[in-house]
Amino acid sequence: MSPNLVLVLAIGVLFACGVILLLERSLTRILLGVILLGNGANLLILVGGRAGGAPIVGVTDEGDMSDPLPQAMVLTAIVITLGMTAFLLAMAYRSWQVIGHDEVQDDLEDRRIVQLAERDEVSGTDDSTDGADDDAVDPEQVDLEPVGDEAPNEGARADEPEEIAVDAAQTTVDKDDKNDKDGGKR
Repeated sequence: MSPNLVLVLAIGVLFACGVILLLERSLTRILLGVILLGNGANLLILVGGRAGGAPIVGVTDEGDMSDPLPQAMVLTAIVITLGMTAFLLAMAYRSWQVIGHDEVQDDLEDRRIVQLAERDEVSGTDDSTDGADDDAVDPEQVDLEPVGDEAPNEGARADEPEEIAVDAAQTTVDKDDKNDKDGGKR
């Protein structure tokens, strides 16, 4: 057998065992599955890079040098796998402290949805409306003019915005926003 075939078989075994362990209910087995998948991915990246000469300028021709990108990607993947492993290990330990085991429990809502799907029932939502909000105010109908013939408050300071009542929306708008030329963006 050639070395590449052995590595490809090892990658296949690592990925297969990792996926099988990920499908288990125990967080410890899920953790081992993540580690195996990470190692399989690292090995796959390394096998994907071609073998070449040492990258020493002047000794090896530029076309014959090995590409350093796969090694850099593997180092990054090792750090990411280490972070995932630490997170899953902390989660499994906390689960062991709180519950006394590291089994992942079924979600009751998921069970109910599966039972409804098996009976071919739909959820009890009301989809009869088109999704439009009946209480929404049309912006073209809003009148921004002051209500009544009141003159603006001349005794107000310039740094305090004066409030003006708006008829259609029944809200208040700052006078500065009304006179703003850039559409209220500041």
